[in-house]
Amino acid sequence: MHSERIDRWCERGILGLFLFILVFSPLAIGAVRSFEFVYVQAATILIAVLWLVRCWTKPVFEIFWPPICWPVLAFVLYALNRYLSADLEYVARLEFIRICIYAVLFLAAVNNLQRQEYIQIIAWTLLGLAAAISIYALYQFGTNSPYVWHFEKPAQYIHRGSGTYFNPNHLAGFLELVLPIGLAMVLMGRISHVAKIIISYACVLILVGIGISLSRGGWIATGLTLGCFFIALLVQSRSRWIIISVLLVSFGISVFYLGSNLQFRNRFQRTFVEGKVEDSRFDYWKPAVAMWKDHYWTGIGPGHFDQRFPQYRPRAVQARPKYAHNDYLNTLADWGTTGLGIIVIFCVLFYIGTFQATRYLRRKTESGDRKSNRSAFVLAGAFSVLALLFHSVTDFNMHIPANAIILFVVIALASTQLRYSEGMWIGNRITAKLMLTLFLLGAIGFLSFYGARKVQEDYWLRRAANSKTIADQLSNCKRAVEVEPRNFETMNTLGDILRGVSFQGDDGYAKQAEEALGWYQRAMALNPFNPYNPLGCGMCLDWLGRTKEGAPYFAKALALDPNSYFTVSYQGWHLVNTGDYAAAQKWFEQSLGLYYNSLAVDYLEIIRQKLANSVAEKR
Repeated sequence: MHSERIDRWCERGILGLFLFILVFSPLAIGAVRSFEFVYVQAATILIAVLWLVRCWTKPVFEIFWPPICWPVLAFVLYALNRYLSADLEYVARLEFIRICIYAVLFLAAVNNLQRQEYIQIIAWTLLGLAAAISIYALYQFGTNSPYVWHFEKPAQYIHRGSGTYFNPNHLAGFLELVLPIGLAMVLMGRISHVAKIIISYACVLILVGIGISLSRGGWIATGLTLGCFFIALLVQSRSRWIIISVLLVSFGISVFYLGSNLQFRNRFQRTFVEGKVEDSRFDYWKPAVAMWKDHYWTGIGPGHFDQRFPQYRPRAVQARPKYAHNDYLNTLADWGTTGLGIIVIFCVLFYIGTFQATRYLRRKTESGDRKSNRSAFVLAGAFSVLALLFHSVTDFNMHIPANAIILFVVIALASTQLRYSEGMWIGNRITAKLMLTLFLLGAIGFLSFYGARKVQEDYWLRRAANSKTIADQLSNCKRAVEVEPRNFETMNTLGDILRGVSFQGDDGYAKQAEEALGWYQRAMALNPFNPYNPLGCGMCLDWLGRTKEGAPYFAKALALDPNSYFTVSYQGWHLVNTGDYAAAQKWFEQSLGLYYNSLAVDYLEIIRQKLANSVAEKR
C-alpha cells in the first residue's frame, strides 16, 4: 500500500509538471529565451526524477514502447553523435539539450499520462489557454499594441495579433495545434451539451486568433487541415448534415471576414507581385539547399544554419534570418538527409499507429454510440500534426520550444491509445529497468549540469546588459566567460566593447585595442565561420597603424561573408587607412549596391574630395 501511494503521488506530480510546462511555455514568449527555457528544463528534470521513482517503487512496472519510440531513441543517439562531432560545440550543445528535453517529455508522456482523465485535463487546459491567448491577441490587434507583456515586439508585427509570442506566425502555429482538439471534442466526444457549447466558443476564439495573426502560412495550413478534417468526419460520421453545416458556416465567415478587412486583403496582395509569388523566405531557402548539398548525409551541424549562413548569403538578404523559415530545409541543412529521414519515419509510424488505434476504437463502439473521447483525441492528434506539417513549409514553429513541446505531447497522448495492443509492452524485467534508469540518470545529469551553468552565465550576461559603466559591463562579461568558456558571442561582445573604447583615442587606447584583438582571436578560434571576429581583428590592427597585418583579416572576413554590405564597406574602410582611395571607392560603391548604409555614403564623399584635391594638386 505504501509503494502504491508513492506511485500515485509521483504520477500526479508528473501530470502537474506537464501542465506547468504546457501553460508556462506559450505564456513565456514561447520559451525561446534561455531565461524562460531553463524553467522548462528544470521541470523536465523533475519529471525524469519522478518517473525514475515510479520505476523502482511500483510493484509491477512495465514500459510502454510503441513502434514510434524507436525513431525517438534513434534521433537522440544520432543527435548525440552530431553534437560530439560538431564544429561549434556551444551551438550544438544548446540544440542537443532541446532534443534531450523533447525526448524525455515524449517518452514520459507515453508512459505516465495514459489515464483518460489526464488526457481530458490536458485537452481542456490547452483549449482554455488557446482561447485566453486569442483574446489577448485580439486586444493587440484592435489597439495596435506594440507590446507582448512588457516587452516591445518588432515593429513589423505591431499591426498583427501575436498573443504571447513575438512572432504572429508562431501564435498561428500554436493555435492550429489546439484547434483540432476542440473541434474533435465537440463533434466526436462524449461530453455534456454545456461542455460542447463552451468548447465551441473557444474554437471560435481560436479561429479569430489565427485570422488576426495575419499569418498567410497559418491561414493556408488551417484551411487545408480543416478541409481534411471535415472530409475524414464525413466518411465515418452518421451526423453528416451537422458537419456540413459547421463547414459551410466556418467557410462563409472566413471568406466574408477576410474579404471585408483591408489588412487581410493587403497581406495577400503583397504576396503577389506582377503575377508571381514573391516572398523573402525564398531567399532564405536557397542557402539552406546549398548547405544541404554540401553536407548531404549529416548536415552542417545541430543549430549551425545561422552561423554558417554568411558564407552562403545571397545578395538580396542583408539581415540575419537565423532560421531558414522552412522546417524541412532547416532540418536538411542542420541534420542532413539522415536526420530528416528519421523524422519522416517518426511521422509515418505515428500515422500508422493512429490508423491502428482508430480501427480498434471503432470496433469497440460498433454496437453502440460511435462517439468516444479517445477516438476524438486520436483524430485530433492526427490533424494537429498535419496542421504543423503544412505550416512548416513557410515557418519555423519546430524551433519554438512551446510549439514543439505541445506537438510532441499531443503525439504521445494519441499514441497511448495503442496500449491495449499486444507486443508493445516491455514486462517487469530488471534489464528494462536498468536501461531506463541509465537513460534517465544520463538525461538528469546532463540537463542538470548544463542547466546550472546556463543559469550562471545568463545571470552575468543580464548584469552586463544592465551595467551603468563600461568597467562593470566588461567585468560581468568576463565573469560570464569564466562560467561558459565556449560561448564565442560573449567574447565577440568583449572585443566590440574594448574596440569602441579604444577608438575614442584616450590614454591607454593601444592597450585596449590589443586586449580587444585578443578577445576577437579567442572567439575566432571557437567559431571560424563568423566574419565579424576577423573583421574586428583587422579594425584593431588598422587602428594601431599595423595595416599590413590587418589586411589578411579583412580578406578573411570578406571570404566568409562576400555578399554582406557590412564586410564590403569595411574592406573599403581598410583601403582608406592604407591610402588607396581609388580602390576603396569601388568597395564602397559595391556596398551601396547591396544595401544603403551611412558608412559608405560618408566615406564616398570623403574619397571624392580627396581624389579631387589630388587632381587639383597635380595641376
